[in-house]
Amino acid sequence: MNVEAWTFVMVGLSFALYIGVAIWSRARSTGEFYVAGGQVPPLLNGMATAADWMSAASFISMAGLISFMGRDGSVYLMGWTGGYVLLALLLAPYLRKFGKFTVPDFVGDRYYSQTARFVAVVCALFVSFTYVAGQMRGVGIVFSRFLGVDVAKGVMIGMGIVFFYAVLGGMKGITYTQVAQYCVLIFAYLVPAVFISLLMTGNVIPQIGFGDHLADGSGVYLLDKLDGLSRDLGFGTYTAGQKSTLDVFFITAALMVGTAGLPHVIVRFYTVPRVSAARSSAGWALLFIALLYTTAPTVAAFARTNLLTTISDKPYSEVPEWFSNWEETGLIRFEDKNGDGKIQYRGPASEIPNELVIDRDIMVLANPEIARLPNWVVGLVAAGGLAAALSTAAGLLLVISSSVAHDLLKRGLAPNISERNELIAARVAAGLAVVVAGYFGINPPGFVAQVVAFAFGLAAASFFPAIILGIFSKRMNREGAIAGMIAGITFTASYIIYFKFVRPELNTAEHWWWGISPEGIGTLGMVLNFVLAWVISRLTAPPPVEIQELVERIRVPRGAGEAHDISA
Repeated sequence: MNVEAWTFVMVGLSFALYIGVAIWSRARSTGEFYVAGGQVPPLLNGMATAADWMSAASFISMAGLISFMGRDGSVYLMGWTGGYVLLALLLAPYLRKFGKFTVPDFVGDRYYSQTARFVAVVCALFVSFTYVAGQMRGVGIVFSRFLGVDVAKGVMIGMGIVFFYAVLGGMKGITYTQVAQYCVLIFAYLVPAVFISLLMTGNVIPQIGFGDHLADGSGVYLLDKLDGLSRDLGFGTYTAGQKSTLDVFFITAALMVGTAGLPHVIVRFYTVPRVSAARSSAGWALLFIALLYTTAPTVAAFARTNLLTTISDKPYSEVPEWFSNWEETGLIRFEDKNGDGKIQYRGPASEIPNELVIDRDIMVLANPEIARLPNWVVGLVAAGGLAAALSTAAGLLLVISSSVAHDLLKRGLAPNISERNELIAARVAAGLAVVVAGYFGINPPGFVAQVVAFAFGLAAASFFPAIILGIFSKRMNREGAIAGMIAGITFTASYIIYFKFVRPELNTAEHWWWGISPEGIGTLGMVLNFVLAWVISRLTAPPPVEIQELVERIRVPRGAGEAHDISA
């Protein structure tokens, strides 16, 4: 069978599995819709959390980023994995012990304020819509290549699938669907990596092949070969960094604390039966995530080496089939500037003009084709990319629906709403969110991982200080938390919007504040949030005694193994 046929088979089987699981585990109450009834085992929750978190940015875009950025791309590896350490140690067990459905629920009750709750709802919606735009973009890219449709139609197909199992199943359906999606995406990521490692280095373990000799008998190490190719073509040394140390630090920190403040990740720790299981879930999730993240640099190096050796300085009339296939999507473009009929792929340091434009989001998806792997592997990777994008999109849509139905209506505007009507409102909100997410998928503000990085920065600047101070500071009050959240997300969003949309021509290191890129500005927004919250809380009245006692109960290990009532 050809690539298209195998893709239909792999994607069709995986979608049938997801929909079947969603029907089997559909939610029948608000408790099941929001937190799966709080009865998910830690192992399965860790697997679902890994799928929820390893989005299209992780599966599709991260290795592509590393393949283009080289060592600088390691900020995504360090930030996204390091954030889980913060999550497991500082947040997961305490938030689970608090026993609320959502992050705005925690913020509203901890800071004894409906205003704080509404500010948190706005922040959750802002972060979630920014994040989900990247997922829908990833879905569109997969469908545009493998199903022969344009990106817009691909996004619409993905919208229909997500709408079905997110709106029907709620958190219960999404959780068990994400377990299946993790199995699909990790298998799809590792199989081609093992194949290509064997072909290029003779080593069956990709992580070891990454630092091994090439199998062509030359005795040259893979990374030495890639460094030489990159320098010769004007791209700079692959293993050397181009970003400033300060920007690398700020981006890594924003991704780390952003991970710990993402509402769709935090809510997963309300789905387990006990507080101790929340920490266990984080541990399992880190293990499952590490399987993909330790493989990503290898996939990036393999893809980059194969790309440079396959098409650079080759006649356009002799391009391989994969090039022509991706060219039809518009995600790779060749312009013969000197009329010699050859593809001159060059970097900024070269005196020869570059004639090739490549969307970095295609690297993982095109990698099996570039390496001439069997067609079924190509179809499997397409199914894996869709699993990664759709699993995270579903989690984000649930956050959006719960923020509207539970936090905005039930806990604010319509406190007397019935459970049935609240569930209807949640599903309607999820449906509307699918439409908005689809729009951003068709008209994204950047490539997948970049858009997701913005979401992490926004989460770092808004939620992280409010949650950390809410857990560990009895003196932190509502005035400080509200001011900090508003200032943090306003500053960060303004910086990103200015350099990405208002003045994109100034989006260079010489124009950034202190050389900090929009991807890293969330760290500065977080510092602003912390400082402002601390100062204002000291200048205003302390929290009520019962709130201070609540904070003490959250932190004390006593009763950590007890289950909590999540139906309230």
